[in-house]
Amino acid sequence: MNASKSGRSKLGRSKLGWAIAGIVLSSLLVASPARAQTPREGRFVHHVFFWLKNADSAADRAKLIAALEKLSAVKTIRSYQIGEPAPTRREVIDSSYSVSWTLFFDSKVDQDSYQDDPIHLKFVEENAALWDRVQVYDTVPVTAN
Repeated sequence: MNASKSGRSKLGRSKLGWAIAGIVLSSLLVASPARAQTPREGRFVHHVFFWLKNADSAADRAKLIAALEKLSAVKTIRSYQIGEPAPTRREVIDSSYSVSWTLFFDSKVDQDSYQDDPIHLKFVEENAALWDRVQVYDTVPVTAN
């Protein structure tokens, strides 16, 4: 009988240990809400939207995307995304563009350098005939008041 009592008490302590560990982990998750990645100081986002002249032309779309891939070689670009309208439909969403180009730079100085980079200038020269309209939104992190 002692052996079985001892076995039950070890099992009980084991379950109690796991329960306490679960409570501690849960409280840490609740006490420390997930944080969004803190933007680096001076981070600069350059978001470009292209409306193709021939919006239904798969060839024109492919040409623009290939040209954007080449444009990504500019050294001051930290990261980028070539996008298309998401399949979301709400009154506040403008899905009328053909392709988007989102760039992340370490600073406005780096973005300014990108604007004058020979790769960028060649991109505009060789591809401007593809688009009917371009809209750009530049953003920087919100500063504390």
